[in-house]
Amino acid sequence: MNWLCIGLNGYYRSSRLLAHISPALDMGLRLFLANVFFKSGLTKIQTWDSTLYLFREEYHVPLLPPDFAAYLATSAELGLPVLLMFGLFGRFAALGLFILNAVAAYSYYDQLSDAGLNQHLYWGLLLAVMLLHGVGRWSLDGWLEKRCG
Repeated sequence: MNWLCIGLNGYYRSSRLLAHISPALDMGLRLFLANVFFKSGLTKIQTWDSTLYLFREEYHVPLLPPDFAAYLATSAELGLPVLLMFGLFGRFAALGLFILNAVAAYSYYDQLSDAGLNQHLYWGLLLAVMLLHGVGRWSLDGWLEKRCG
């Protein structure tokens, strides 16, 4: 029985070491996703006439007028990634981007390749993890929670 405890102690010590690097992974995920969505927003404003055309003709967003959907999506893609990058109101930003991602995948599902659909699913999964688990200790939310918590 003693050898089992020695082995388990080693395992649990290693697990605690890995827990110390999890804030770096959280930050990496935030930066990765912020980059993806922010670049998409930049593309939309750089080619605004094309963006409006796509929302009017291709991206059939349910329940919203096309021009309003274009402005809303572009604003979300430029604003929410900034919040996510700094980890400020991170769960709010993750929820907003999760919804945006889901609506985007639904709106042009017919035009997405299998790889494109998988990419949206991957982003959605990562955003869901942040929504449910938070954005990590190395964030403004983590700092504010320590100060104000």
